[in-house]
Amino acid sequence: MTESVLRDRELPDLSNGEITRYSRHLLLPEVGVQGQKRLKAAKVLLVGTGGLGAPLALYLAAAGVGTLGIVDFDFVEESNLQRQVIHSTRDVGRPKVASAQDRIKGINPRCSIVTYNTMLSSANALDIIREYDIVADGTDNYQTRYLVNDACVLLGIPNVYGSIFQFEGQASVFYAKEGPCYRCLYPEPPPPGLVPSCAEGGVLGVLPGIVGCVQAGEVLKLIIGGGETLIGRLLLFDAWKMKFRELRLDKEPNCPVCGRNPTIRELIDYEQFCGLKKNDREEPVETITATELKARMDRDEALQIIDIREPHERAIVKFPRAKPIPLGQMARRVDEFDPAIDSVFICKIGQRSVFAIRALREAGYTGRLLNLKDGVKGWAREVDKTLPVY
Repeated sequence: MTESVLRDRELPDLSNGEITRYSRHLLLPEVGVQGQKRLKAAKVLLVGTGGLGAPLALYLAAAGVGTLGIVDFDFVEESNLQRQVIHSTRDVGRPKVASAQDRIKGINPRCSIVTYNTMLSSANALDIIREYDIVADGTDNYQTRYLVNDACVLLGIPNVYGSIFQFEGQASVFYAKEGPCYRCLYPEPPPPGLVPSCAEGGVLGVLPGIVGCVQAGEVLKLIIGGGETLIGRLLLFDAWKMKFRELRLDKEPNCPVCGRNPTIRELIDYEQFCGLKKNDREEPVETITATELKARMDRDEALQIIDIREPHERAIVKFPRAKPIPLGQMARRVDEFDPAIDSVFICKIGQRSVFAIRALREAGYTGRLLNLKDGVKGWAREVDKTLPVY
């Protein structure tokens, strides 16, 4: 049975209004007055107010968690609204932390909210996280996941983890005092570009709601005490097949941050660790802007314009004069390119096409290769504003 992370905390009283508001909790013997007092005393930090952060914030506030910290440096975009239910149409263009704060206050004005309109980094993570009892990680990138994990291990704080991609989600509780950490499961990040982001790969709108609610449930159990948490377990969910699976996780004795002889004793450069910093030995990729490409097309210059997007993505927006060659087929179709003619590579936002160019170089191609800066999104913004942005 899980012991409360607030076991030694002096607890506040509940007002008559709070007893009415949380009466359905108080009727549960596993929660009761003591559990609700713990919720009121608790401080939880939410890293990200996107797909996962939205249900986390909404349900933790509704449950009566006394203090919620929210970290996010992003602004609300229209494409967020398909799944980030804490934001509304009128919030487009606003900082996410401001939009989330308004919604949380609307649900529970008794909840104290601390906003951090900044990127969590090695420079500020420890100072921010040490003020909280639990961290709920709703991020969508590896460098922040490793950062949150390491900070939580160093501070002795539980990290309630969730991640989503397309139709699949994962959830666990990484608490080095009682079980494995994130590095025990994933010692190293995948190579950059191997796993597309939700912006490139897509995500079923309801999926983060399901996974985020699982995370919220884990947070409540850690605060209240009791039940069985996901410490030492990884919950896998497939929304398309509607299946849950569970994997046992063991603590890795040689884990560099929570093992017997840790080598990581302070926060590191996570961009470098995840391979996101420029490698001086790596040949740079030449870019071309949308307006530059349009000018060359208007001059009817000989160009090989290659659209590396998959068929279902090309159906959303077609690119003029482009030959479709999906990224996975690039290296084996190198013979279709003419080294005497410049090749321009197109994807959604100009990231996957970089890997297409490098794949061709590794295959021995010697022609000039150009990457369309900002991809189809840049073309729609600078050249053809009638195109939809997805």
